[in-house]
Amino acid sequence: MPLKALTGNESMAEAMRQINPDVVAAYPITPATEVVQIFSSFVADGLVDTEFVAVESEHSAMSACVGAAAAGARVMTSTASQGLALMHEVLYVAAGLRLPIVLCEINRSLSAPINIHCDHSDTMGSRDAGWIQIFSENVQETYDNVIQAMKIAESSRIPALVTTDGFILSHCLERIEVLEDSEVQSFIGEYKPAYSLLDIENPITVGPLDLQDYYFEHKRQEIEAMREAKKSIEKVNKEFGDRFRRRYDFFESYKLNGAEIAIVALGSTAGTAKVAIDSLREEGKKVGLLKLRVFRPFPYEKLCEVLQKFKVVAVLDRSDSMSSTGGPVFTEARSALYDLTTRPRFVNYIYGLGGREITESDIKKVANEALKISKTGKIKELVQYLGVRE
Repeated sequence: MPLKALTGNESMAEAMRQINPDVVAAYPITPATEVVQIFSSFVADGLVDTEFVAVESEHSAMSACVGAAAAGARVMTSTASQGLALMHEVLYVAAGLRLPIVLCEINRSLSAPINIHCDHSDTMGSRDAGWIQIFSENVQETYDNVIQAMKIAESSRIPALVTTDGFILSHCLERIEVLEDSEVQSFIGEYKPAYSLLDIENPITVGPLDLQDYYFEHKRQEIEAMREAKKSIEKVNKEFGDRFRRRYDFFESYKLNGAEIAIVALGSTAGTAKVAIDSLREEGKKVGLLKLRVFRPFPYEKLCEVLQKFKVVAVLDRSDSMSSTGGPVFTEARSALYDLTTRPRFVNYIYGLGGREITESDIKKVANEALKISKTGKIKELVQYLGVRE
C-alpha cells in the first residue's frame, strides 16, 4: 500500500475522492473548510465525477444532500461546530428518510464564547439525531473510518457521521497507508439505492405529514434500524480487516488484561492515554484503556462484557451534557452497567473544553485517583473538571 503524509482533513478529502460520490453539497467552516476545499479542487481538475454544490449555509448543505440522496445519489458532505448545529434540523430528516449520507465532521467547540478549537460538544449535541457516529484516534483511522462509513451507511440505510478532532488531527500531518483507488471502489461497491424520486415508473412519497396514526410506528422502524446497524458495522469492520489488514471494532481494548481499573476515552485523547498507560504499567500499576470508536449505535452489550470485571472505571468526556450528572459518555456507559449484579464504581472527568490540552500527566492523575478509589471504595466527587483553573 502506498504511504502518504496527510493531515486529518487531507485524509478525509482523499477518502472522498476515492469514493467518488455523485453529489457533495457543502459550506465552509473552520476547521473543516479544507476538507471540501481540497475536494473541490478534485472536482475542478476532473479527478471525480461529483456534482459539487456550493450553498449559502450548512442548513442548505444538508438540505441539498437530502434531496440528492432521495433522488438516488451517493452523497457526502463535511462540517464542524456551528455548521453541524445549523444542520441539526435537517439531520433528523436525513435519518428519518433512511438516507445513507456520510458526513465528515471535524470536532470543534460550540459558541458561546466563540472558540474554533476541539471539544466534542458539537458531535455530542447531535448524538440523538439518528446518525451512526464513529470517532477517530489518529489520521490513519480517520481515513479508514470514512471509507468504512460509506459502506456501513448504505448497507444499513442510516446516515453516518465520521469525526476527527479539530486542529489536533484535522491539521496534524501523519504518515498513513492509503489504499489504491480500485481497492476502495471494489470495497464500497456500486451504490444501489432502495428508491429514487426520479423513478417515475415507481412513484413514492417523501416527507409526508405523519400524525398520531402512524408517526410512532415509523419512528419505531427507524429505532430498530439503528439496532440492526450494529450487524452492518461488524460485517464491514470484518471485511475491511480481512482485505486490508487494519482491524476495527466498536471499541479497542488496550492493556485491559490484568488491569484493575479502566479508563474510557474516545478520539485523539486515546493516543495520549496509551502513552500514559505504558508508563503506568512500567511503574507496576494495573491500568488499561477502552477506546470507544462507535458511539452510535451505543455498544452497551459489549461494554458490559468488558467493563464489568473492573473495580473502577474512569470515563473521560470532552463535552458536558449540562445535566449536572456528568458527560454523555459517562452517563451512557454507567447506565449500561447499572443492572449488573456486580459492577465497577464509575467516576467522570470532563476535560479539554475549547481545545485545552490533556497531557500524559493529566491521565496519570486520573489513573492514580481511580486506583485510590479501588482501594478505599470512596469517591470524593463523581464528576470532576480536569485541568480547569480554580
